[in-house]
Amino acid sequence: MLSKVYGSAIFGIEATTITIEVNVDQGVGYHLVGLPDNTIKESNYRIAAALQNNGFRVPVKKITINMAPADLRKEGSAYDLPIAIGILVATGQIKAEKLSDYVIMGELSLDGELQPIKGALPIAIKAREEGFKGLMLPMQNAEEAAVVDRLEVYGIRNITEVIEFFNAGEPVAPVKVDTRAEFYRSLEFPEYDFSDVRGQEGIKRCLEIAAAGGHNIILIGPPGSGKTMLAKRLPSILPPMSLYEAFETTKIHSVAGRTGEKGLMTQRPFRNPHHTISDVALVGGGSYPQPGEISMAHNGVLFLDELPEFKRSVLEVMRQPLEDREVTISRARFTITYPSSFMLVASMNPSPNGFFNDDNAPVKSSQAEMHRYMGKISGPLLDRIDIHIEVTPVPFEKLSDDRKGEPSREIRKRVTKARELQAQRFSSFENIHYNAQMGTRQIREFCPLDPAAMTLLKTAMDRLNLSARAYDRILKVSRTIADLEGVAAINGNHIAEAIQYRSLDREGWLG
Repeated sequence: MLSKVYGSAIFGIEATTITIEVNVDQGVGYHLVGLPDNTIKESNYRIAAALQNNGFRVPVKKITINMAPADLRKEGSAYDLPIAIGILVATGQIKAEKLSDYVIMGELSLDGELQPIKGALPIAIKAREEGFKGLMLPMQNAEEAAVVDRLEVYGIRNITEVIEFFNAGEPVAPVKVDTRAEFYRSLEFPEYDFSDVRGQEGIKRCLEIAAAGGHNIILIGPPGSGKTMLAKRLPSILPPMSLYEAFETTKIHSVAGRTGEKGLMTQRPFRNPHHTISDVALVGGGSYPQPGEISMAHNGVLFLDELPEFKRSVLEVMRQPLEDREVTISRARFTITYPSSFMLVASMNPSPNGFFNDDNAPVKSSQAEMHRYMGKISGPLLDRIDIHIEVTPVPFEKLSDDRKGEPSREIRKRVTKARELQAQRFSSFENIHYNAQMGTRQIREFCPLDPAAMTLLKTAMDRLNLSARAYDRILKVSRTIADLEGVAAINGNHIAEAIQYRSLDREGWLG
């Protein structure tokens, strides 16, 4: 007898419906075809034990299982449950009347309990798109999948619940989530707040500008000056995520199996990989491609602490994703694209010993050591960082001051207002939403300078030996400073402030 059960496979952050055909015939054997990986090939042992421990059986016959389309590689243990149900239907142990209405996924334990799977959200989205009535998957993934409306999502604890559902119509209550109510209710404020930071007013201002324009930023300062503490608080002043951004971010974390039992992610991600990370772990890939750290930071912040300590090859693979805001992984049989639109925040010591131009430093760095240290960061990578700012240690008087600083909520209001201005300005451009994304055409159109401001910029570039690549970056940052003030025209004050934020472009940096 032949049965058909529907499952799903994940490619990138999208799902593809898989038809699992089970045929039971005379003979002996267990044949699994359709490009399954080793995990799926081992499923017969888990399925046999789970069915036997719940009062069912795997017949001693010839069982042929085809996973269609057969030219797409399938991976993972989430096919245990649909294969087991297919065997039971093909042997007459389960009624098949309602089977075609549901997508079924889940990993089986030997006692029949279900273990969580990856990619529940994209699976649910695909099931709704293809007109399925419902989705059955482990209880741990139910809340995540249930944010998709117009789809019945059933959280299953044990294989017997699925069997009883199809045999006796035993009611399993679908999980209900009011997506929008859940989204707005869970927009709690981030843990870290700028009110906890003593002093560093200039750096807070710089981070506010970076957040308002979506600018990449690098913090340069000695150990203990507060670079990491400041970076961790950046998400608290970014505009709240939209519902669309929450769905997109959750899909990526769902594919990576990082959502846990919660539904939508409502906080912008903050990723802080160690400097020993490999290029595959950073950008994604592998034999069975998974999203990397730059995709996990999508719609949030990627913080690279001690930037020169990262392998140069790792930093170089970031260049294209920073430009295109997506990463494409190509293999012989397929190509996968992961979104990677994030704010890059990097930090570094100003010299190998951490104290540049400090006469009291216990150890001095030679000129050769400085060149070698700074040479670990390529010019093309620095070219994609709009703001360079020096961070100095906080004096004791400010550290001991009990007064709270300006809270993140107030800074976020200004940032959000500036982002709204930019969204309105770039409404006619498809892939441009904030100032950091401007190209040459938009810079010329939206960043005109009056003669006085142009003279100031020319003088600064000549006197400070600023590199040519600093020109467009200064104009972009100036546009954001003007947006924070709510003014349409860029003036000399905006240019003057933006010039301060190009420390690494000055030829005198290395002495």
